[in-house]
Amino acid sequence: MRLFSAALLCLALFAASPAPAEPITSERVKSAVQAVRADPDLGGEKTVRRLRWKVEQDPEERDPQAAPPAPWLIELVRWLAESARVLIWVLGAAAVGVLLVFVWRWARVRADEAQGRAFVLPSHVRDLDIRPESLPDDIGGAARAMWLRGEQRAALSLLYRGALSRLVHGHAVPIRAASTEGECVQIASRSLSEPSSAFFAGLVGAWQIAVYGARAPEADSVLALCDQFDARLPAALPERAA
Repeated sequence: MRLFSAALLCLALFAASPAPAEPITSERVKSAVQAVRADPDLGGEKTVRRLRWKVEQDPEERDPQAAPPAPWLIELVRWLAESARVLIWVLGAAAVGVLLVFVWRWARVRADEAQGRAFVLPSHVRDLDIRPESLPDDIGGAARAMWLRGEQRAALSLLYRGALSRLVHGHAVPIRAASTEGECVQIASRSLSEPSSAFFAGLVGAWQIAVYGARAPEADSVLALCDQFDARLPAALPERAA
């Protein structure tokens, strides 16, 4: 722009001079421009430098992707995520296992009661002989005589053995060789009438007091068990009328 202005100035000077006018040609214009460029005050290139203040960026406004987190922090987060996933799978598998065991036990008990498959009669229930031939015919009378002779634990053992034998062999109650006292009461309650079930539960309670409580139950309650034994737990179920 400065060169162009200088060229116009030169042309104006030429036009204002008293010399005879000469036609303005392109060669004369080029010559004038070159003369201006050759002048150190008018032509040439200059380098201009400017100073600017560099404002430091606020750390809160920085791009989060500009400075990635440390590699160890990334690995820690990844490890925690994987550990949580494994823990969830382990807990889920454990819950499924517990559920399967519960269903299997429930199905086995229900199958023993409802299905018509053969049930193997146990000869002993936790070291107690329940075979009918090992017991007297009058279980209640024999137990009463033992109690009156002071053989209290033997009398209660005879009552409990006789009750288990009557339930298994006379009432087809699916008691197993490993069944506990509580399990026997629970299984018998599903097959016996309410009076017979309550009688058996009371007999088992008296037996547990003597065995686990190391003390003798009330004499009147034991003698009542002896007297009611055959009525509440008969040797066989009464036949139903056709």
